[in-house]
Amino acid sequence: MKFASLKSGRDGQLVVVSRDLSRAASVPEIAATLQQALDHWSDCAPRLQLVYDALNAGQLNNSFPFNPAECASPLPRAYQWLDGSAYVNHVELVRKARNAEMPPSFWTDPLMYQGGSDSFIGPQDDIPLASEAWGIDFEAEIAVVTDDVPMGTGVEQAGQHIKLLMLVNDVSLRGLIPAELAKGFGFFQSKPSSAFSPVAITPDELADRWQDHKVHHPLLVTYNGEPFGKADAGIDMTFDFAQLVAHAAATRPLSSGTIVGSGTVSNKQNTEWGSAISQGGVGYSCIAEVRMIETINNGQPSTAFMRFGDRIRIEMLDQQGDSIFGAIDQRVVKYPH
Repeated sequence: MKFASLKSGRDGQLVVVSRDLSRAASVPEIAATLQQALDHWSDCAPRLQLVYDALNAGQLNNSFPFNPAECASPLPRAYQWLDGSAYVNHVELVRKARNAEMPPSFWTDPLMYQGGSDSFIGPQDDIPLASEAWGIDFEAEIAVVTDDVPMGTGVEQAGQHIKLLMLVNDVSLRGLIPAELAKGFGFFQSKPSSAFSPVAITPDELADRWQDHKVHHPLLVTYNGEPFGKADAGIDMTFDFAQLVAHAAATRPLSSGTIVGSGTVSNKQNTEWGSAISQGGVGYSCIAEVRMIETINNGQPSTAFMRFGDRIRIEMLDQQGDSIFGAIDQRVVKYPH
């Protein structure tokens, strides 16, 4: 199934979206919001499936054209947003660029932080920020949405609690990160509101491309109209989503609607000769990774962070070239004080 939230109030209006993303149908008699559907998933899911099947078959008279620009993020606000760093290659590059050793535990114990979840940005809305000096960056990721997960749920059971998948633009302010981390309390100001894909999907929509609790598709990143990244999300993912959910639930229960992110999708590449798409590589899912490789190779970075007016597009296509989640397509703009 595929779902979206049209902009309406704080929590949006739930709609079921056709597989080809062409049409949608509202379902107030089943659930007014996606959060409500997740809270009562066992009851709502079979009824939503009937609507989805009828929508795909062209049998709903009340359907209407689907427009991603009218969407909020599928969960416009969520009870919890937890972002991991499942692609340890990304972390390794960060530390290598500053000549720092990487603790062995990073390969066995996931990194994770708790981000702000009360004001997500719509998938095609501008990203308003006050200063370019903050080091504005995008991070292309994948996220899962859970139902209620009991505290202490193990990896073997965690996967069954994954109900939905989304794409993420985890906006990061690289210039603010070092000072925040130096305080020893983690990210806060350096992680403003994130954005999610127009559509959230159930894992079965991916068929055999959802294996081992990983998404086996390239994640496409286009920056200012140019191909920037096409890393395969199923490759080099050190911790799968079941492991991430179990890690998050180790000492606390997770409420339905909890979002768990993968961290920046990153594939291992030959950094000596270059890994940009133009050089035959798979590119990158954030600007920081380009700058890391430039620092490793040249002693300093040369690629600038985002400026006002820059545009980022994040999307995933199926084997036929059709969009699976719809596209995150955003501009960075100056916040009006």
